[in-house]
Amino acid sequence: MEDIAALASQFTLLDLIDILLVTLIFYAVLRLFAGTQGVQLLRGVLVLVLLGVLASSFTALSAFSWLIRSSGIVVLVAIPVVFQPELRRALERLGRTGFMFGRASRSTGTARVISEVLDACQRMAQVRNGAIIVMEGQTGLQDTIETGVHIGSQVTSEMLQTIFYPGTPLHDGAVIVREERLEAAACVLPLTSRPLPDPTLGTRHRAALGITEETDALAVIVSEETGIISAARNGRLVRRLDDKRLRRVLEQFLESKGQYVQIEEERPA
Repeated sequence: MEDIAALASQFTLLDLIDILLVTLIFYAVLRLFAGTQGVQLLRGVLVLVLLGVLASSFTALSAFSWLIRSSGIVVLVAIPVVFQPELRRALERLGRTGFMFGRASRSTGTARVISEVLDACQRMAQVRNGAIIVMEGQTGLQDTIETGVHIGSQVTSEMLQTIFYPGTPLHDGAVIVREERLEAAACVLPLTSRPLPDPTLGTRHRAALGITEETDALAVIVSEETGIISAARNGRLVRRLDDKRLRRVLEQFLESKGQYVQIEEERPA
C-alpha cells in the first residue's frame, strides 16, 4: 500500500495527459484498421510482441532477449509490406472529411436511387441477368470509372436493366454510381486474391470483394447462374438478400458515408 501511495503522490497532470495520448493513438490505429482483413493480423502481431517482451523481461535468457530487442527493425520493415492494402485504406479514411464524426443525411434523391436500384435488382434476379452495381463512398473511384464507358445519367431501373441485358455492349463489367448519378458502365474492377466462401461464386463476386477491399464502396451483385442478390463492403460478402435486407444495406451505406459500418454477416441456415 505504501508503494502505491508513493506512486500516486508522484502522479501529475502531465502523466495523465501522456497516458491519454498513448491510449488515443492506439484507439485511432484500431479504428483505422476496423473492418479490414488486417485487423486479425494486427492483433496477432500485438500478441506476439507482448509475449516477447514479457518473456525477455522475466527470464535470464540473454540471447533470447537480444533477439527480441533486435527484431524491432525487422518488424518496422515488414509492417508496410504485410499491411500495404490496409495502410492505404486507413490513410484514405483518415483524409476524408468527417472521418470520425461525419454523417450524411438521406435526401429525396438518395431515396429515389435506393428505390431504382432495388427495383432493377429484383427484376434482373427474376430473369437471372447478371449484374454488379458499385456505389461510390468517400474514396474516389475515378480511376475505375475511366476504365469503362461514361454514361452520366440519372440512376433508373430501366437504364440498369438495359445495361446488363445479355448481349448488350456494356453488360460485361460493373456500373459505378456516384452520388445520384450513374457515372459509367463496363468498368473493370480489381479481383480479390482471397478464396471465396463458396466455390460456385464467379468473377462478379470476386470483383465485388476486390473493389471493396481497396475502397469503402458498396457493391451489389446479381448472380447470373442463381439469381441470388448479394452485397459486399469492406471485403465482406453477404448473400441471399431479400428486398428488406437489401434496402437496409443501401440505407446504412448511404447514410454513413465517412464512417465504418459493417454489413450483417450471412447466418447459416
